[in-house]
Amino acid sequence: MLMPTYEELKRRSDVPPGSSWGLLGDLGTIGRLTPEIKRAAIRAVQTGETFNLDWPINAFDPPPSPTRHLARHHIFQRNPNHRDDYLDSFYLQSTTQIDGLRHHRHAEAGFYNFAKDEEIRAGSGPIGIEQWADFGIVGRGVLIDVERYLTHSRGRGLDHHTGEAFSAEILDQALAWQEIELREADILLIRTGWAGFYFRELTQEQRQALPGDNYSPGLEQSEKSLTWLWDSRAAMVASDNIGVEALPVVEGSPFLSIDPTGMMHQSMIALLGLALGELWRLEELADACHADGRYDMLVVCKPLSIMGGVGSPANAMAIR
Repeated sequence: MLMPTYEELKRRSDVPPGSSWGLLGDLGTIGRLTPEIKRAAIRAVQTGETFNLDWPINAFDPPPSPTRHLARHHIFQRNPNHRDDYLDSFYLQSTTQIDGLRHHRHAEAGFYNFAKDEEIRAGSGPIGIEQWADFGIVGRGVLIDVERYLTHSRGRGLDHHTGEAFSAEILDQALAWQEIELREADILLIRTGWAGFYFRELTQEQRQALPGDNYSPGLEQSEKSLTWLWDSRAAMVASDNIGVEALPVVEGSPFLSIDPTGMMHQSMIALLGLALGELWRLEELADACHADGRYDMLVVCKPLSIMGGVGSPANAMAIR
């Protein structure tokens, strides 16, 4: 699927500059996953090993975002031989998740692909998460193990205590070290090691402090990062950290004029239509990839079919 480069997107005058509006429909980058791409992805399966890419519901206690809360799971019975269950306070993005295209609007351009503010409501309207559920997220996954590459190349991994930012050049270097090339519509899995750090090293007291004191290594906020993300031709970019990009944002983030947080989410989601995954479980997969030197796999991801949904648990699996 031939697409303009990011530099060409920035020169568009028919739609907001730097946007992919009108090129991929309401699916955004998930629309890159053509039937041919999906069929080709199956060739990445060699051993049949499967890896769950989801952390359990309520694994992050409390959820890293202060506006989200733990789900309450209830089991009940009609009679001694029956059981049923339900969830209360189920925040769809409180653990391993996908950010849908409703998750962020651009302060100047609005929601992705001409969607109007009044159309963004529960139960109906454009760019809801159910469109991805219907279309199917199936493709060749590529693990980019930034944490392991930096440990190899400089003798230490990312600084999880300060939320170290890394450049797009580091992604290219890690791919070269892993001896793998990207293809059209890959599902990129970026391992920072943050989730492993969270579960192995943080005390419950430190986890409780996270929502108000977020530190998570990730991609630096820069035009070069946006260029790399679009020009990589990825269908989805998922990471094991809080937001794919670094927290706190880099000093002097060029996105401060658009978003008071300085994050790239508005540009990634509302302009580019990029599907983002956050808090993915990549530790066991990364160990397997490192053990045999093979970093691609089939990835299947099934968002919940919630009409007009903003986000969803990922329900993701890697098959090697």
